[in-house]
Amino acid sequence: MDKILNKEILRLSLPSILANLTIPVVGLVDTAVAGHLHSSDGWSIATFIGAISVGAVLFNLIYWNFGFLRTGTGGLTAQAFGRGDTHACAAICVRALALAITAAAIVLILQFPFIRLALICVQASPEVEELARQYFLIRIWAAPATLSLMAFSGWFVGMQDSVSSMWKDIVVSGVNIFASLFLARGAGSWEGLGFAGVAMGTVVAQYSGLAYCILVCVFKYGRTVFAQYRLHKLRQSLKSSELSGFFRMNANLFGRSVFFTIIYIGYTLIAATFGDNLLACSSIMMQMLMLFSYFTDGFAYAAEALTGRFIGAEDPVMMHRSIKYTFVWSMSIAIMFIGVYILLGTPLLKLLTDDATVVESCRPYLPWLVLMPPLGCAAFTWDGVYLGATDSRGVRNAMMGAALAFFGVWFVLNLFRNLDRMHILMASYFAHLAVRTVYLSIRYGRMRDYYSKE
Repeated sequence: MDKILNKEILRLSLPSILANLTIPVVGLVDTAVAGHLHSSDGWSIATFIGAISVGAVLFNLIYWNFGFLRTGTGGLTAQAFGRGDTHACAAICVRALALAITAAAIVLILQFPFIRLALICVQASPEVEELARQYFLIRIWAAPATLSLMAFSGWFVGMQDSVSSMWKDIVVSGVNIFASLFLARGAGSWEGLGFAGVAMGTVVAQYSGLAYCILVCVFKYGRTVFAQYRLHKLRQSLKSSELSGFFRMNANLFGRSVFFTIIYIGYTLIAATFGDNLLACSSIMMQMLMLFSYFTDGFAYAAEALTGRFIGAEDPVMMHRSIKYTFVWSMSIAIMFIGVYILLGTPLLKLLTDDATVVESCRPYLPWLVLMPPLGCAAFTWDGVYLGATDSRGVRNAMMGAALAFFGVWFVLNLFRNLDRMHILMASYFAHLAVRTVYLSIRYGRMRDYYSKE
């Protein structure tokens, strides 16, 4: 039984890890393309990197608030899959996509007031603000595809279909890499679009991924999950009575997304006050920190899929066992990454930029990388468990406490004038991970007892 369960965990996690490996590559490529651009208008490399960082944080401010499109869809679909209810699986997909398209329309309508207000709040240099505005107004047109891909990501996880999810991310990432490089740097006699090409490459990639997901639904699930799903059922799925339960659960997940957004936006907005070099440094450090999360998230997705599946099948023994073994695999990745950060921290840094000033600015903060695996591993894996259980209140409360910890540590340590503010920012980030881990670990006892009694 244990061997079968471990194989199932690897079946679900390995494709997700392979797909996740392409995600940091996209961020690394965007940063690297910006970090190697040379402008005739006098823009510096630090300004390009800073603009990518600010532009990305503006989209995070929007899209992270809609994270429930993935998290809520995944847990609900996994439980429906565990019950063998294909009609419910189809209905959940339709509801999530309808909500994604509606949200995207609102985002597009509000794009101009949003960018004006957001840049007022961002205390970056005028040069960074100008390029960030350009980046935003191009990339925003990917919103319908981006939000729909969130819904598809959750649905594939819930359907225990990590392979389709993997290829979705590979398509998006692969197209983004080549499109961004081609559109930014050009080819042959064409010199490319420069900085604007980075944003346009992302737009092309997002719609390519959406096209792939639609094809999967038609050819892989058309004769099974969606075979009996006709127009009258589509209308029924979108009735207010059917949507009420979906929205009730997602209200807590929306709250989680808001607190999550506050933390990561706060990180960049604080860093933007440090000047262009340290802003670029903070962006690069976050890229390197997130490299680990893309590995351990594969096991978090496995935990989400299996927890939801066994809850739907009313099998608490297998649910608890799958959680246990998922943590064992995730902790193994954490141990491996401690060594990676110790040995390869500087080479990774030099891969991201050839600007000597930015490299030297980052060097004093590289030791923080070693804390990411032990503190991040449990936090990310617990998220998967609770999302699979659709315990939306638990993950909301954990993220609320994490936000309080992040800003609390930042303000308290700033009382000590002799401390390096970049070090304080890194300490604040890791404080939020610690709070998530402790809270969700304590809460698990209650969840375990609840399902064991059923």
